[in-house]
Amino acid sequence: MSYIVTGGAGFIGSNLVHGLNRAGITDILVVDNLADPRKLVNLHGARFIDYMDKREFRRAMQQRAVGLSKVEAVFHQGACSNTLVDDGVYMMDNNFTYSKEVLDYAMEKGASLVYASTAAVYGLSGPGHFTPTLENEIPLNVYGFSKLVFDHYVRHLFATRTIDTTVVGLRYFNVYGPREQHKDRMASVIHHFTKQIKESGKVRLFEGSGGYGNGEQRRDFVFVQDLVRLNLFFAKAGPFRNEAPKTYHAIANAGSGQSRSFNEVVAALMKIHGEVPVEFIPFPQDLNNRYQHFTEADLSGLRAAGCDLPMTVLEEGVRQTFIPA
Repeated sequence: MSYIVTGGAGFIGSNLVHGLNRAGITDILVVDNLADPRKLVNLHGARFIDYMDKREFRRAMQQRAVGLSKVEAVFHQGACSNTLVDDGVYMMDNNFTYSKEVLDYAMEKGASLVYASTAAVYGLSGPGHFTPTLENEIPLNVYGFSKLVFDHYVRHLFATRTIDTTVVGLRYFNVYGPREQHKDRMASVIHHFTKQIKESGKVRLFEGSGGYGNGEQRRDFVFVQDLVRLNLFFAKAGPFRNEAPKTYHAIANAGSGQSRSFNEVVAALMKIHGEVPVEFIPFPQDLNNRYQHFTEADLSGLRAAGCDLPMTVLEEGVRQTFIPA
């Protein structure tokens, strides 16, 4: 039984590879684009049987030449997740067309597919409007749009075809944890605040904006290891291998289910790194109407799909990030 992890050298994908290893699974094909070699460190100590460049993998799927006889599950984490990229042609090819190819391959192989969607599809939604329904889905950028279009494509399949294998889209909220150091501006605020503490001895937060006070803007911060467990749960892999067989068809939020302020994030980090001063800086005007002041995952869809896994609270996730067991 083989497993495929696209984006397997990236932040979430590499944590998933290590998670499979902890469950005793090494029969893994890692797919990625290593044009940025900094991602290599994410796979230090990982065990997998093969690696393919993303372009080679796409050609191999089209030619039915990936070379794996029995694929148990595909974890599709590969994407361009840079919300600042405005090249729609590039983004749609990487996040929509590529995802369709992976879906077709998984269905042809009879493999489960768990893929990464995003909370970016919700745009400027406010409290109570983070459920996967059309009226809430108004993305602010090409990244969010490209992910939403694939979600629409999957929904259409659910409505018009009989699908015998698991297909689940997980809308990741603000993910943090180990192995995100290569993401630069797209890394979590937990990573950036830690870097500020180490380099300048202080943390900089935005002044009040969007109706929230200084540092009181709120996000749903989700620990990457929770996402690993969700992926394994829906693929019936690792610790969930022997659970009752079930085929899942869902697009569900994947967050902690609780919004937390940036001030609370800093307080959690100070418990690890010590007390530091906080400087509040003016909110950039160019972010008006482009900045999510609030996110909070409604987990009812996740629970309705049969997943009742507990989510890690922020303080514990931060502790595990910097003080691993």
